[in-house]
Amino acid sequence: NKMEERMHINWYPGHMKKTKELLQSSLALVDIVVEVVDSRIPLASKNPDIDTIAANKPRIIVLNKEDLADQAVTGKWIDYYQKKGFIAIAMNANSGNGLDRLITAIDRAYSAQKEKFLSKGMINRAPRIMIVGIPNSGKSSLINKLTGRKSAQTGDRPGVTKGKQWVRVKGNLEMLDTPGILWPKFEDDRVAMLLAFTGAIKDDVLNVEEIGFQLLDRIRKIDPAIIEKRYSVEIDPDEETIEVMNRIASERKFILRGKEIDYHRTGQTILNEFRAGLMGRITLESPQEQNKKTDSEE
Repeated sequence: NKMEERMHINWYPGHMKKTKELLQSSLALVDIVVEVVDSRIPLASKNPDIDTIAANKPRIIVLNKEDLADQAVTGKWIDYYQKKGFIAIAMNANSGNGLDRLITAIDRAYSAQKEKFLSKGMINRAPRIMIVGIPNSGKSSLINKLTGRKSAQTGDRPGVTKGKQWVRVKGNLEMLDTPGILWPKFEDDRVAMLLAFTGAIKDDVLNVEEIGFQLLDRIRKIDPAIIEKRYSVEIDPDEETIEVMNRIASERKFILRGKEIDYHRTGQTILNEFRAGLMGRITLESPQEQNKKTDSEE
């Protein structure tokens, strides 16, 4: 798979192994793991390894970028994760909307441990958290909101950490200042596509025409009215998605010399407008799909 080959460039095995070991040693020091995912693609933006690595730690799942996702579907995802025994909350790390919910959730997750510390006669100390997530999940924005810094010192570079640093952050918490990088797992093309749609994979390694077309097709399956409204086109249920793309191009006048359609510009526009939330709030993965998948595997 060409697309996968391109995407694996930065994620060679030695790199991933080192990151995993760093995460494991860091996790031993924390009370609670805060895992950040993109609420438009909660499963594709998750690293399945974290379930094993953080198995014995209380975990809070932050469905970030909730302002871009369908609210009703986000509610279903929260239920889905809570049934699995995690605390899940929706938030927008850029604006800070939902930060108070996160702090409350951390206190709730910590209360059992706090009792244990007190019963052992230890002093009541601040909850220690670590924030993990794949690049572009909004992990850095959340760290910045908690620390009140403009940008976190630790970029998305696994293994780059100046010793183990505890930072006192909002809500009287201590945060382990380490990258907490997870890499997405491309188990199938579906995951790779979803990550490409949201911009978690850089456009310069992708075929923008193809990705834009696939996104159009996906949104059409969710609700054709979204496309009709945004691009002033009417969609006939029997027509091919490429015909819809052609009409969007002519509606936007994305035509090259010789009346050829500029598919690159059309694809890029569809991607940009989806990512900016201009088509409305859209979630590309639903818990129902996941339940169907699990049922068929059993």
